[in-house]
Amino acid sequence: MRKPLVAGNWKMNLDLAGARKLIGELRAGYSAEAAAKVEVAVCPPAVYVLPAVEAARGSGIAVGAQDLYFEASGAFTGEISAAMVKDVGATYVIIGHSERRHTIGHLEDDRMINLKVRAARKAGLTPILCVGETLAERQGGQTLDVLTFQLTAGIVGHALGSEADLVLAYEPVWAIGTGQNATPQQAQEAHAHLRAELRRLAGPVADRVRILYGGSMKPENAAEILEQPDVDGGLVGGASLKADSFLGIVRAALATAT
Repeated sequence: MRKPLVAGNWKMNLDLAGARKLIGELRAGYSAEAAAKVEVAVCPPAVYVLPAVEAARGSGIAVGAQDLYFEASGAFTGEISAAMVKDVGATYVIIGHSERRHTIGHLEDDRMINLKVRAARKAGLTPILCVGETLAERQGGQTLDVLTFQLTAGIVGHALGSEADLVLAYEPVWAIGTGQNATPQQAQEAHAHLRAELRRLAGPVADRVRILYGGSMKPENAAEILEQPDVDGGLVGGASLKADSFLGIVRAALATAT
């Protein structure tokens, strides 16, 4: 059975005091019993990764970065390398988030995303590779083709030996910050397709790789989404900025894991 992962993507939010306070509240509500059945991670802005690692130490809460650059070092002003992320104690890194692909940063293409996955794995980090369709692509009946292309492009050339080598996150772009949500059935269809394609590309390890739902998961919709057989947790945005809402999603994941 795949252990659910609930990862909070804080995006460009909170200050240092707020980050420490939030992690403290998460520690208080994340019991050892829950930690045995559901993994929790937080992904703060880059400048807060080290303080987050320090604040989370001994709690079972993992820390990840929101992005990295694929080169090991050099004249890349403003970027951080995979080795830097690993050096400060993070274990995860989000790669290919829809906001990186479509609205900010380099408007990243699939080649760059593939190189970032390679860099993360070389440094010993677990990449959380985000894939997902826009509203126009869904309306055009292209959802599954887009998912196949982005998944294939993201991992081509990477042999997957275990579930520690990759986490996938399905992000329906049209459901992020819009108030719209994929139905549980739509989420399951996308997740099942991704698992089938990953099995084709990487073999039996696909049945152990966790696939997270990343389309505006909240305590109100978490339970019915997490009940789907191929949904293994969530990549949570806005709801991860408040301990009560984030822990509500953790409790929903815990209910599906028992």
